[in-house]
Amino acid sequence: SASSEKAEGQVETGWEVVMEKKNFKVWRRPIEGSHLCEYRVLGSYNDVTPRQFFNVQLDTVYRKTWDALVLKLEVVDRDVNTGSEVVHWATRFPYPMYSRDYVYVRRYNVDVENNLMVLISRAVQHPGVPETQDYVRVHSYQSKMVIRPHKSFDENGFNYLLTYSDDPQTAFPRYCVSWMVSSGMPDFLEKLHTAALKAKNLEVGIYDYASAVKSKETKHQPSQDRLGDNTRPGQIYA
Repeated sequence: SASSEKAEGQVETGWEVVMEKKNFKVWRRPIEGSHLCEYRVLGSYNDVTPRQFFNVQLDTVYRKTWDALVLKLEVVDRDVNTGSEVVHWATRFPYPMYSRDYVYVRRYNVDVENNLMVLISRAVQHPGVPETQDYVRVHSYQSKMVIRPHKSFDENGFNYLLTYSDDPQTAFPRYCVSWMVSSGMPDFLEKLHTAALKAKNLEVGIYDYASAVKSKETKHQPSQDRLGDNTRPGQIYA
């Protein structure tokens, strides 16, 4: 409904609907002073819990198994005090474009008081991950995912709002944008949903980031054992 869209901050000037599917709707608007667009996705699922959806997005080891576009994905650094992590991600782009890589810092939070889960990423530079000739480095990238449970973190059903923009630095901007909207983003969301379902059905063990964020007493950081992703901590089914 129009009122719920407005409540999610959707009805603002410049946003146009570019896709409408059963489980989500995609808007975009031009970013002033550039040829780029910012995207918003508003969606909901009723068959997985917010905790599963949140954890699946953060588990880099698990993502390598469900996202065939991933060429490289590892946590390369983390801030013990804030829990922020620096991630190196390389991904395939559609032919004829070269593969891209991203170095970004991610922060995530479980807001118990407001019944929200938030995941924010933005591009950074990091001395441990210099540019190479293997990939085209994406320097401008940011995304924010807000998950709002219908009831609680552990009961099926939630809405999510994803705001996203990046500059893939391509000679085929129109082609890239149309691929992103018609194929790239919908495919990713579908794969993410399927991966969360598998985690729910205990077919795979994923790390429970949500509990790690909430249990401040223990100060346990989920990526402590995961730098480089060569090892994974004791699996927790979430």
